[in-house]
Amino acid sequence: MEPGNPDFEHLKQGMRKNWMAGDFGMVAAFTAQGAAEFVGRLKLQPGTRVLDVACGTGNEAIPAARTGAQVTGVDIATNLLQQARERAAAESLAVTFDEGDAEQLPYPDAQFDVVMSMFGAMFAPRPEVTAKEFLRVCRPGGLVAMANWTPEGFVGRSFGVTARHVPPPPGIPPPLLWGNENVVRERFATGTSKIVIARVPIEMRYPFSAKGSVEFMRKYFGPTAAAYAKLDAAGQAALAADSEKLFADCNHGPAGETWVTSEYLEVHATRA
Repeated sequence: MEPGNPDFEHLKQGMRKNWMAGDFGMVAAFTAQGAAEFVGRLKLQPGTRVLDVACGTGNEAIPAARTGAQVTGVDIATNLLQQARERAAAESLAVTFDEGDAEQLPYPDAQFDVVMSMFGAMFAPRPEVTAKEFLRVCRPGGLVAMANWTPEGFVGRSFGVTARHVPPPPGIPPPLLWGNENVVRERFATGTSKIVIARVPIEMRYPFSAKGSVEFMRKYFGPTAAAYAKLDAAGQAALAADSEKLFADCNHGPAGETWVTSEYLEVHATRA
C-alpha cells in the first residue's frame, strides 16, 4: 500500500468496530428531538419512499415512518440496526433496516424519493463516492437531505480537540468538510438541479457536570472510546482535560447540568 493511499476495506472494518463499541443509542438520545425536527422539514407524505443512510439507532427513520412514509434504514453497525428495529417494533412501525455501506448502497438506481442522512454518511471515508451513491439511488426530481456537523459548532470543535490528541488516518478527507457549504456544493455540483443550504442550531442537554459529560461520551460514544484507547494514561488525562474545558466553556445550563448548543449544515439537494 502506497503512502497516502489508504486501505479502505481495513479502514472501514475499524470504523465499524468503533461505531459498534460503547452504546451509541445512549448518545443519540440527546439529538433525537433535533432529528425529529430535521425530518419534519422534509414534509414527507404517506407512501414516500425514504432511505436513511447511516441510520444508527433510528433517530430519523422512526419519525419518518410516523408520517406513513415507506422507510428503509441502512448502516454498517449491526448492533445499532438491532436497536433501531426494536424501536420501530415498539411503535408498530413497518421500517426495513439493512446492513450496508454508504459508499456501496445495496439498492437499485432511482429507488427512493428522499435519501437522507443525519450525522452519519459524513463519516464515510470517500465523500465523492458517497455523494454519487446518494444521487444514484434517488429518483430524478427527488431530494437528497443531509445534516452535517460544522467545524465551527460545538461538536465540530469537540472533534477538533480529539484530533489534536489522536490524529486521524492520513489520506482521508476530514468528515467536517461536509459542514462547509462550498465543499458540499462542489460535491453535489453534478447531478442536481437545486441546492438549498442552511445552518441549523441543535441543543444537547446533558444531566451531568462538564466532567460527567466527558465521562459519558468516553463510555458510550464508540469513536471517542477508541481515541482514548490509543493514548497512554497521561495522554488520556490531557484529552479529558481539554474536552472538559470545551464543555465547561460552552455550557449554558443550570448548576450540575451541561447544556451545549451545536450547529449543523442542513443540505437539501434536488436530483436532476
